[in-house]
Amino acid sequence: MTLSVQFLTMGMMYAGGLALGGLYDLYRVLSGQLKVPSWLRAALDLLYWFIGTLVVFALLYRSNWGEVRPFIFLGLAIGILFYFLVFSRPVIRVIVFTIRAVVTAARIGRRMIDLFIIRPAIGLYRLVLIILGFLLATAIFIYKIVLQLLYPAWRLLLWLFRPLGRWMRLHLAVPAGMKTIGQKLKALFRKLF
Repeated sequence: MTLSVQFLTMGMMYAGGLALGGLYDLYRVLSGQLKVPSWLRAALDLLYWFIGTLVVFALLYRSNWGEVRPFIFLGLAIGILFYFLVFSRPVIRVIVFTIRAVVTAARIGRRMIDLFIIRPAIGLYRLVLIILGFLLATAIFIYKIVLQLLYPAWRLLLWLFRPLGRWMRLHLAVPAGMKTIGQKLKALFRKLF
């Protein structure tokens, strides 16, 4: 391995250490802010190390085709140490600010949906109910007025057709046998009820 490849590998491992530190801060802040339960934290730890291993191996493969040398660990350690000394606090602030911005945006979005979609829909529903109630009350009122206006005409029709009813009772009489059966059933129902 040439000296230039060794310097390239050392630089890549330094960048890998920075990436591992940033990934760790992201994982730590997110798990703290989202209040991850302890049983899930072990699985997330494994996921962090799996992703970290993939990042380091990808960098190592690109720099020297995956050859592991002692100075690789030195580059990773220097990168992680430099990250935690210099970049950790600003990155944590940026992550916390981003989380707060996302939460605030979600809260504002939920409020906007409530204000511009849900409340107008409820208001429209209530307005439709009021209009339908008014129309129903108007229809009942008009129905009662029409009944009151048609009542004399109805009484006149009944008075005009009363002779027809008498004639029908006389000429379309029920047979005598049916009359007695009907009277017996009527008496039986009176006794029972």
